[in-house]
Amino acid sequence: MAEVNLIGFMCNWCSYAGADLAGVSRFHYPPNIKIIRVMCSGRVDPELILDTFLYGADGVFIGGCHLGDCHYLEGNYYAEKKIEMAKRLLEAAGVDTERLRLEWISASEGERFAAIITEFTEEIKALGPVKSEREELESACMAAADYRLRILATKERELLEGGNKYGEVFTMHEMAKLLDDMVQEVYESKRILLKLKKPMSVKELASAMTLKPNEVFRRILDLKRHELIEIHEIRDNTPTYLVRALNEGGLTE
Repeated sequence: MAEVNLIGFMCNWCSYAGADLAGVSRFHYPPNIKIIRVMCSGRVDPELILDTFLYGADGVFIGGCHLGDCHYLEGNYYAEKKIEMAKRLLEAAGVDTERLRLEWISASEGERFAAIITEFTEEIKALGPVKSEREELESACMAAADYRLRILATKERELLEGGNKYGEVFTMHEMAKLLDDMVQEVYESKRILLKLKKPMSVKELASAMTLKPNEVFRRILDLKRHELIEIHEIRDNTPTYLVRALNEGGLTE
């Protein structure tokens, strides 16, 4: 099996202490994982997770307090929702979602920590290194930073229980569909932005992204409305588009 690189984000109050106990107690686990201590698992943002994959991680592990035991009351609930959002983005980028794992580990569970890390390492070794194209992961990173997805990642409980500002309460099925549709829309828009570092037409974009031209055109209209792209030139009666910052010297190839 190929060697793999794993990154672990561990809650200071529980899972990091569990990792420390595993070391003190000499419970063995593979050395592939590099551990980063965070104050709360809820602070591990989808953008950080996607960046970690973009810069070479083959697997990412997040360890937090058991539900109900969070030092900050609801941090692990937010962690759970953020991981779900990150998995949707990984799937959009063609990365196996099994490469991202969330577990609740207390400070007294050193042996369990070692067992879980060993199991996770073997699973990632079986999958091998990440083979997704860099552009796809970069698009997912950009999507994770989008304010719409950031809001949805943390407002799910509010929308399910209290509804939106119009009093509309979402069912679980409706919420899942909303999240799936929004992730796909934002991800495709970010891919278009990356591809428009050079002039391309709707037809060329559709071919490069294996999407229908009408789907690409909808994204183009939205990006143009937000002044992120502009028409570069008319080529054979067909407009080509370019990222606006490129024309203004703010973005380079």
